[in-house]
Amino acid sequence: MNKPFLCGRFELGFERPLIMGIVNITPDSFSDGSHHFSTNAAIDHALGLVAEGAHILDIGGESTRPGSDPVSAQQEMDRVIPVIEGLRDCGVPLSIDTFKPEVMKAALQAGADLINDIYALRQPGALEVLKEFDRCGVCIMHMHGEPKTMQLNPPDYGNNITNEVYIFLQNRMDIMLQNGMDPRRIMVDPGFGFGKTVAQNYQLMNEMAGLKTLKAPILVGVSRKTMIGAVTHKPVNDRVSGSIAAALAGVMRGASVVRVHDVAQTHDALAVWEAIEFGVNE
Repeated sequence: MNKPFLCGRFELGFERPLIMGIVNITPDSFSDGSHHFSTNAAIDHALGLVAEGAHILDIGGESTRPGSDPVSAQQEMDRVIPVIEGLRDCGVPLSIDTFKPEVMKAALQAGADLINDIYALRQPGALEVLKEFDRCGVCIMHMHGEPKTMQLNPPDYGNNITNEVYIFLQNRMDIMLQNGMDPRRIMVDPGFGFGKTVAQNYQLMNEMAGLKTLKAPILVGVSRKTMIGAVTHKPVNDRVSGSIAAALAGVMRGASVVRVHDVAQTHDALAVWEAIEFGVNE
């Protein structure tokens, strides 16, 4: 991207792909949420991810895995706000993974720089929060349905999954721009695993370069997901190699940011890929 991405206190360039480290503060995330459920454990984990090479931290207090149950806004804020406050001066942008406007506002007041919204600002009041905090970034994602039921019966997109995702994201971007939002604040996420079959996820990844015409940075989040397990036949915590392969495939198709659990391993894989693509300064 030629223009810097506006991200709260930061401006990000995407000459090289950036790593977003996942910080789940939940008892029920599909991978590692319960490991970092306390405030201190979450902060320590997040600082460890920065040391391993994370360029952004994505902090979440509500699981959005398939079949997950919602939590109240107050529960979510009780989980994430102390962590955001504890990480405010860690040196990298802080993303809040939420779709609730009241959580967005509290997180931005506490020091968050980016809103990562699986509902793409479709919840009442979300767009107004983003208009009030006019320097924060926002990542909007394609999702069919809602987390509780989205994988029970994903729609048949025919052979047009990528076009469906494109149209949805373009529509949401148009609404944001019509409301005066600076396009330099907008990032898009194809939504791998959110209301899509395994085959649709892989077709979308294969065709993802087509989303570059949206002229927004693309975030790819495939780390340890079912689509990885479906082809590797490995349990969640043994999907590191497959997740790295998918992240690299996403970068090769235009992803500016990869959202991952395994920062150190992804950092090394990207370092080798970048040396191949751009050479090594000796």
